[in-house]
Amino acid sequence: MFEQLGLIGCGLMGGSFALALKRAGLVKRVVGYSKSPSTTERARQLGVIDVEAPSALLAVSGADIVLLAVPVAATEATFKAIRHLVSKETLIMDVGSTKQDVVDAARRVLRDNVGGFVPCHPVTGKEVSGVEHADPDLYAGKQVILTPIERTQVAQLNKAVQVWEALGCQVVQMAPDAHDAAYAAVSHLPHLIAFALVNAIAGQTRGNEYLGLAGPGFRDFTRIAASDPKMWRDVLLANKQELLEQSKLFRNTLQALEAMIASGNADALEGFIGQASQLRASWRMGQRRP
Repeated sequence: MFEQLGLIGCGLMGGSFALALKRAGLVKRVVGYSKSPSTTERARQLGVIDVEAPSALLAVSGADIVLLAVPVAATEATFKAIRHLVSKETLIMDVGSTKQDVVDAARRVLRDNVGGFVPCHPVTGKEVSGVEHADPDLYAGKQVILTPIERTQVAQLNKAVQVWEALGCQVVQMAPDAHDAAYAAVSHLPHLIAFALVNAIAGQTRGNEYLGLAGPGFRDFTRIAASDPKMWRDVLLANKQELLEQSKLFRNTLQALEAMIASGNADALEGFIGQASQLRASWRMGQRRP
């Protein structure tokens, strides 16, 4: 389908995309660039990319598909670095966990060529980062949220859908602001809580002792606290308004739960837990409630 992928960011997400695209026979050549030259070199050694580019601009030279796999805070600078060698005919995608800030950056920088950009959020990842962990199966069976804008070209949007579906993804489309509101609730807030919980326990006098006694429940609940700090710093700040609103709603619910415990209201407490238990038991990833 494509002659050349220009990959900017040769880490876990970008590397996995390149490997998946190669395995599916969808691209002939991958030219990659990372801020760290050693990362780009390692990506070539591992067969993730075919050619190392010395800059983001040269990575997109001659590319008919471009993937930005950089922290969301670096998106605008990356657009500025490549804008002179991309056109409306170049399919440009990203993998950021926030979308309104990415769309705003694309409008400011790409201007007349913004129609070639299709904002994407693959709902996948690992707690480890780096090209060494790149996996061609990372995207298989996962949701990918596309957030096209009014200037997105239909032809490029269709290409993006075809690419992700060819990699075995379930493609969903929604508005950028709706995306950010939803993921503040189901992704960004859970990370915020996991970070806070681990630090709250560790910060206690006997915190290390408590952590040493933790079992599978704690392991599963706090798994995402091991995520990349720089990436999640950028995500939480980029979506701070929606996230703080969700945090407020969570705190209100937590306070209501605390009141049930403080007053010894066993019936209310059981009902509260029962409701959550039922909802969680009936939930399936990617399934929307009517």
